Amino acid sequence: MGDLNPRSVLVTGSNRGIGLELVKQLVGKSNPPEWIFATCRDPEGPRAKDLKNLAAQHQPRVQIIQLDVSDPSSIKAAAAMITECLNGAGLNLLVNNAGVVKESNLESETPEQMLEVYNTNVIGPTMMSQVFLPLLKKASQECTLKGMSCSKAAIVNMSSDCGSIANVLAWDIGQIPSYRCSKAALNMLTRCQSLQYAEDKILCIALHPGWLQTDMGNAAIMAPTTVEDGVQEILKRLAQLSEKETGTFVNWDGKTLPW
Repeated sequence: MGDLNPRSVLVTGSNRGIGLELVKQLVGKSNPPEWIFATCRDPEGPRAKDLKNLAAQHQPRVQIIQLDVSDPSSIKAAAAMITECLNGAGLNLLVNNAGVVKESNLESETPEQMLEVYNTNVIGPTMMSQVFLPLLKKASQECTLKGMSCSKAAIVNMSSDCGSIANVLAWDIGQIPSYRCSKAALNMLTRCQSLQYAEDKILCIALHPGWLQTDMGNAAIMAPTTVEDGVQEILKRLAQLSEKETGTFVNWDGKTLPW
């Protein structure tokens, strides 16, 4: 198995759950990235306290950047700051992790709520990939590694088996139609990105991280896997991905999931 060795990583939704744990485990590697851009909507708020404490221990490697993925102007402002930090280098790994779920069923779903979920879970990753594409292309061009990998240039969209039309994970626990539809749309976005960016050697993947014990994961009942163990497996999987997997929907253990 190859090592995950990107020079620079951007993780959205880094103030808690999977995003925070990704930052924690990446910076704890024996060969950590030179730059870890940990973004969240409100870096000064109480929910970012753990992230701020982590970043304070790992300056200047961990940089907290204000970024609301549902706000295009916020994305552009963050990109300007990150471009300046990279000082001419590219961005190797973009992890579109930020996501929201709203408790609902088919009878109670509202247009406003559905739009809110789509703005974060689908439009956000779309805009992120557009705005950061020049930095991803630059990373791919300057990297000497063959083929595609998450150490070279990659977009990882955190999806969910709840968005699999074939599996419809945990329907009996919660219908959450806006969330399910948004993740199905995110999977299609990933496929489109893989086709568009193939010539640029940018790997694009939709990843189901597993059912983890996060605030979102524990919303209905206790999830079976700790976030620490889950993120360990995610990082192992990212290290193994290549051009063979680009444009696919994969489970945390590497198995291909049905769309």
